[in-house]
Amino acid sequence: MLKLSCNAADQIQALAQCRFLDPSKPGLLPSRRRAAAAAVVSCSPAGKAPTLAVVSDGPARVEPGPGSLADRLRLGSLTEDGLSYKERFIVRCYEVGMNKTATVETIANLLQEVGGNHAQSVGFSTDGFATTPTMRKLNLIWVTARMHIEIYKYPTWSDVVEIETWCQGEGRIGTRRDWIIKDYATGQVTGRATSKWVMMNQETRRLQKVDDDVRDEYLIFCPRESRLAFPEKNNGSLKKIAKLEDSAQYSRLGLVPRRADLDMNQHVNNVTYIGWVLESMPQEIIDSYELQMITLDYRRECQHDDVVDSLSSHEPDENSEDISQLKGTNGSAASPAAEDYCQFLHLLRLSGDGLEINRGRTQWRKKPIR
Repeated sequence: MLKLSCNAADQIQALAQCRFLDPSKPGLLPSRRRAAAAAVVSCSPAGKAPTLAVVSDGPARVEPGPGSLADRLRLGSLTEDGLSYKERFIVRCYEVGMNKTATVETIANLLQEVGGNHAQSVGFSTDGFATTPTMRKLNLIWVTARMHIEIYKYPTWSDVVEIETWCQGEGRIGTRRDWIIKDYATGQVTGRATSKWVMMNQETRRLQKVDDDVRDEYLIFCPRESRLAFPEKNNGSLKKIAKLEDSAQYSRLGLVPRRADLDMNQHVNNVTYIGWVLESMPQEIIDSYELQMITLDYRRECQHDDVVDSLSSHEPDENSEDISQLKGTNGSAASPAAEDYCQFLHLLRLSGDGLEINRGRTQWRKKPIR
C-alpha cells in the first residue's frame, strides 16, 4: 500500500513535487531495505523538509473498503450536510491552450464530471444518465436544456481547482444543477455555472413531466431551501437569447461530429457544442479577448452523421451596465472600460434543412497582460 508521510492538507500541493526514486540504485536506501522496497516517494511541501515513505514490494494497491476503487481514489466527497458535493482537480497539460490556461471546454468537462460523480455518490445510476430507480423502470433520462458558465479567472497548468455542485427542483418539468468554482490554493471564487435539465423518454425522445415518485427520489439530496449560484437579480443566466438569422456576420459551415465527440450514450457530447460555437468566432476576437461568459440553449439532439453550421454575429450592447457589473461579483475587480468587452449571438443548425440545434450568447473581455 502506498503511504505518503505528508499531511492531508499538504498532499495536493506536494503532488506535483513528488518523485519516485529507484531503490535499486546505490546510495538511495540501505542495502537491507532494497529487496523489500519497490519504490520510494519523496514529498516536499512548501516550507517543509523532504520526507521518505517506503512502498511495499509488489504492485501498489488500495486496501479494501466501502465504495468503488474510483470512489476511494478521487479527490471528492459529499459535504458534511450531504446536500452538495465537492471535488478537486489538477489542471493537466493537455487541458490548457497556447497561453497555458485551461480552455472553456476543459471547464465544462470538469463541471460535467463533478455532476456525474455527485449523482453516483448518492447512489444514482452509473450509465451516464444519473437516473433514479423509478426513471430506469420508466426508461426516462435527463437531457440538458440550458447551460450558463461564467469564468472570472482561468486556472493555469498544474493549478488545483475545487468545484462544488448541488441540484434542486425546477418547476414541474425539470431540475437545475449549480456549480461554484474556486482556486483551491487561495479559496478565491474563479467561476460559477448553472444548468437546467428536463426529463425525456429514451425511446420516444419526447419530453415528460417529472412525476412525484421521481421528485421524491432526488429531492432528499437537494438543499431544503433554494440555493442559487447566481442569486443576483437580472443576472446573465436568466436572459433570453434571440435567434440569429441567416444574415450572420461570421460562419463556419459543414462541421461534422468526430467519433471522439460522441458520449457514452452515442450522442454528441454537450461540451462539443461549445467548441462548434467558437469555430465561427472571428480570429481577431480569439487573439485579443478571452471568453468570460457563455449561455447555450439546447434545442435539438445532434447525431453522429449530422452536418452542422455555426453562425455568429456581434450583439448590440443594450445595457452596458450589466456587462460592467459582471466582473464585479464574488470579489472580482471593479468594472473596467466598456470597450474592453464585446458580446456575440450564436446559432448552430443542421446544414441540410436548417433546423436549429442550439442558440447561444457569449461575452468576451480583453485578455490580461501576462
